[in-house]
Amino acid sequence: MSKPPAGAPKIRPGKAVPPRRSAGGLGDRRQRARAPLLFLCVAFAVLFSGLGVWQVERLFWKLDLIARVDARIHAEPIPAPGPQSFTAPPTGESEYRRVELDGQFLNDRETLVQAVTEQGGGFWVVTPFITNRGFVVLVNRGFVPPERRAPDSRADGQIEGPTRLIGLMRLTEPGGGFLRENDPAADRWYSRDVAAITEARGLDKLVAVAPYFVDADAAPMAGGFPVGGLTVVGFSNNHLIYALTWFALAALCIGGFVVVWRRRV
Repeated sequence: MSKPPAGAPKIRPGKAVPPRRSAGGLGDRRQRARAPLLFLCVAFAVLFSGLGVWQVERLFWKLDLIARVDARIHAEPIPAPGPQSFTAPPTGESEYRRVELDGQFLNDRETLVQAVTEQGGGFWVVTPFITNRGFVVLVNRGFVPPERRAPDSRADGQIEGPTRLIGLMRLTEPGGGFLRENDPAADRWYSRDVAAITEARGLDKLVAVAPYFVDADAAPMAGGFPVGGLTVVGFSNNHLIYALTWFALAALCIGGFVVVWRRRV
């Protein structure tokens, strides 16, 4: 082995000293971390307060709505609202209220509205009911299958004369059904549109017509048709699942914040 030349500095063995971090390099990392940290803060606020808390509020609102509707359905029937209330359209607070009517059906002016029920596809039989109080209410008497759409095929169920009925007050269904519009000229109906049916049957030329309709209850019917009492009262209530999902995503934002914060130093 050759010796180092005379006068050369001596190199002592030892551990390599890592280069010191410059203040500028640390500052750059902190600067680059600001954007993701700000994004995670905003995302957390939106997911937690804007969505999660909002879904919790919706959950309690939905539970209260279900309780109120259930109370209406099982309450004692009240007289159906008369002409003095027709100037203002009924609201959701009126829907599913149990009401009673005295009068008689105008069977010659019934309307068949396409329906899909637990008994299959067919029609709702919507018949005007002129009350003893001098106004008309459209009554959804119930369901009939296609082979019973003609009135003479269910003649025993065509109630004549003075009648008392009980049912649930419902809000009008304007326009039509899913992707299908009502066609009054062709007498094709996909929803219980009170105003359109009233005009098509010339009921507005008789007396005042209620802006709502009534679903008849399940009172036994001679001949078995129409089948009443098929009103479906159900409310989608997935708010708790949605709330937990948003809160979980907000927790992930907290985890992401911690990771980015540690890497910035």
